[in-house]
Amino acid sequence: MQVHRDLQQLPAFRNAVITIGTFDGVHYGHKHIIQQLKQAAQACGGESVVVTFDPHPREVLMPGDTSVRLLTTLEEKIELLSQEQVDHLVVVPFTKAFSELSAQAYLENFLIQRFNPHTIIIGYDHRFGHNREGGLHLLEAEQNKYGFCLIEIPQQVVDDLTVSSTKIRNSLKVGDITLANELLGYPYFLGGTVIHGDKMGRQLGFPTANIGLNDPRKLIPAQGVYAVKVFVGEERRELNGVLNIGTRPTFNGKELRIEVHIFDFNEDIYDQPIRVAFMAYQREDRKYDNIDALVSQIREDAYTAREILGIA
Repeated sequence: MQVHRDLQQLPAFRNAVITIGTFDGVHYGHKHIIQQLKQAAQACGGESVVVTFDPHPREVLMPGDTSVRLLTTLEEKIELLSQEQVDHLVVVPFTKAFSELSAQAYLENFLIQRFNPHTIIIGYDHRFGHNREGGLHLLEAEQNKYGFCLIEIPQQVVDDLTVSSTKIRNSLKVGDITLANELLGYPYFLGGTVIHGDKMGRQLGFPTANIGLNDPRKLIPAQGVYAVKVFVGEERRELNGVLNIGTRPTFNGKELRIEVHIFDFNEDIYDQPIRVAFMAYQREDRKYDNIDALVSQIREDAYTAREILGIA
């Protein structure tokens, strides 16, 4: 898959079949549309083109709104889309000026001039241009003039996409990893770098890797304990572990931390990239009366996680 980030340097696509969206999460519903995109491209001897935006349009249109929490960062989205064998991904820098294009200018100067599309696959409710004035009706009215085919994604499919994204976010927020992973079609993951902590886990006999996230906009699942797959280093060595998201209430902590104890592992991995994939939720984060009670619970958590991961 070729990734294009500069609209001024796009290639001359061959019979471009394009679809447009945020594709956050690249979940199973998105994959349905991508499959349709690839089939349409194959039918006309063309190239499949996914058009997405960065940053998320809401961040530009609603500055100061911190409610945007991403299921996938841009780099993660690129990785997932490449696995779907799309020919091209165009990352459009979403700016205030871009958002203020009239619908007609969006169609002529963006869609037609940049892509010369053979086919546009678009949701029945897709809106574009200043004040969202453009939509399916404008594309239908102009398609003969510009010679593109138009494929409408029906209401049921679009609604399912919206429901799925909402369900995934809500599931993660309450720790329902099973449902989130089912809707995503893969285990939800967080990526970051191993950062220094206060070594408290090591003092308790369970050393942990503290994770500094790559992107603060990434959605963090509910506080609690999880069985996880761990991928360490640039080569992403696959390991197993038990992860805690919480404020360490037993020590009266305030700062949210993401810490993973990697099983059967004792290497210095500070400053290395790390990814954790959530396999199962085990319990909520809680405060214990003393250190012994906490250590006993951590030991039980580790045993349970090993059982879940099939390495007990």
